Amino acid sequence: PLSAIHLDNMLKLARAGAVILPPAPGFYDRPQTVADLVDFVVARVLDQLRVPHGLGPRRGEARRKAPGAGSA
Repeated sequence: PLSAIHLDNMLKLARAGAVILPPAPGFYDRPQTVADLVDFVVARVLDQLRVPHGLGPRRGEARRKAPGAGSA
């Protein structure tokens, strides 16, 4: 957990123009392995740096449905 000191320092940095990018994986894609969690965090870092990657959709892009998924 982050203490008040950590949060205060991050707020000061953000106000100075720094980007705060904590390594917090998302679970809404239902990751199956630790590698999936790592890929999620790495993809967000690469997105922030505007580095192309194939680890998943960029934030704001629509997720692609798996073949055969969807309408019945």
